Amino acid sequence: MGAVIHKAVHSADGEQLSLYTVIPQNESVRAGGVVIMHGAGTGDKERSLPFAEDFAAHGHPAVALDFSGHGESTGELLDLSLRRRRDQAAAVIDEVFDAERPLILVGFSMSGQTVADLVDLYGRRVEAIVLCAPGIYGKDAWDVPFGSGFTELIRRPESWRASLALDTYARFDGRALLVLPEQETVIPDGVTELLRTALATRADFSALQLAGAGHQLGMWLADQPQARRDIIATLLRPRSSGQVPGIGPRAAGVPADLSLS
Repeated sequence: MGAVIHKAVHSADGEQLSLYTVIPQNESVRAGGVVIMHGAGTGDKERSLPFAEDFAAHGHPAVALDFSGHGESTGELLDLSLRRRRDQAAAVIDEVFDAERPLILVGFSMSGQTVADLVDLYGRRVEAIVLCAPGIYGKDAWDVPFGSGFTELIRRPESWRASLALDTYARFDGRALLVLPEQETVIPDGVTELLRTALATRADFSALQLAGAGHQLGMWLADQPQARRDIIATLLRPRSSGQVPGIGPRAAGVPADLSLS
C-alpha cells in the first residue's frame, strides 16, 4: 500500500519505450533499483507490474519496460536484437535511477541474456539478479535482428554453449536466484545446467522451482501473488552474517534448491 505508480514514455535507441515506475512509500536502507525485463514474443510490461509493486512493498523502487516491438513501445519486433535490448534497458536504467543506486536485475526467458549483458555494462553496481526460466544465446547471434537469420543461428545445435553470458555469470559475486518452472518445454536442460554451474561459481546462489508453472513465468506469476512473495523473500533473505541493509553486502553462500508447491 502507498506505492506510487507512474506510466511514462522514454526516448531511446530511436524508439519510444513505454514503462512503469513504482516508487515505494518507504524505501529500505540501501534500496536497490529493480529492473524487470520481459521475454520475447508476446512479453510485455503489464504482466510485470504486480511484481514491481511487490518489490516496492519491500522498499525497493522498480521499473518494468516494454522493449521495442512489444506492448506499447514503438518499433517492430523483427528489428529488435539482443544488443538493442541491452541498450534499451540501459537507457531506461540511466533515466530512472541515479548512478549511485545499486541494481537488482530481473529477467524472464530471453532476458536471461539481457541481464548478463547489463552485468557486463554496470559491473559491481549490480548487486542481485533473478533469472526466470532464462535463455542464453551464442555470441554470433548478439547483434543480429530477430528474423530468419537470428532464428537460423539460435537453432544450431547447442549454439548456446558459446554464450558470453556463461563467463559473465561465473564471475558474478552478488546474490543470484534462478527461478525454474516445473514444466519447461522451451529452454533445453543443458542451458539450465550450464547456468546453475556458472552462477554457483562465485555468487550467493539459490534456485527455486515453481510447481504447476510452465515456461511463460511472467504470465503465470502475474496471477500468483504467493509465488512472487516467495521469490522476493528468497532473494532478500538474511545472510548468515545477519546483515540485511537493503540487499546486503556481497558474500558467497551455499547454493540452495527449494521447490515451492
